[in-house]
Amino acid sequence: MTAELEQQTIKQVLDGDRNAFEDLVIANQRNVYNLALKITGNEQDALDLSQEAFIKAYRQLSSFRGESKFSVWLYRLTYNLCIDFKRKKPQAGIISLTHQDEAGDNMDMEIPDMRNLPEDSAMRQEVRESIASGIDELGSMHREILVMREITGMSYDEIAKTLKISEGTVKSRLARARMNLADILTKKGTFP
Repeated sequence: MTAELEQQTIKQVLDGDRNAFEDLVIANQRNVYNLALKITGNEQDALDLSQEAFIKAYRQLSSFRGESKFSVWLYRLTYNLCIDFKRKKPQAGIISLTHQDEAGDNMDMEIPDMRNLPEDSAMRQEVRESIASGIDELGSMHREILVMREITGMSYDEIAKTLKISEGTVKSRLARARMNLADILTKKGTFP
């Protein structure tokens, strides 16, 4: 869906045509689900979060400023919902292993799961927030293409078709977006 068509559809929805929102859902449902699935790793959670993202997008549609395409705004909303979901979902603290002792009996051995230590989690959160802030500082053209490729996992071809540009242009804009983001993050001290 082109940015112009998105704007027209959003205007229809804001003018009271609830059915027009379905066009936005149809145009974005696959990518929203794929993004949620990549983050959660669980199909049911991804379905639930996709649905929640569209409901939230519908309710907050009047706050969409149009600085980027609606799809980019929606992906960012989905990403934030997924990260919040992952943060709230309890993580297992112990990994259970079964091993044989000297007598040949099976014994359970519990090993602490060191993957989710609070300090590691806090550091990852800081990096995530810094990257999200850096992405927000990019120009809309670079922000949009970076989100499509890196967050939603769209292929170069899908991005090219969505934006109606060549794959070569997608690749060059993406390279510039990555370099700009790296510069922003380096200046902030996120990365050396």
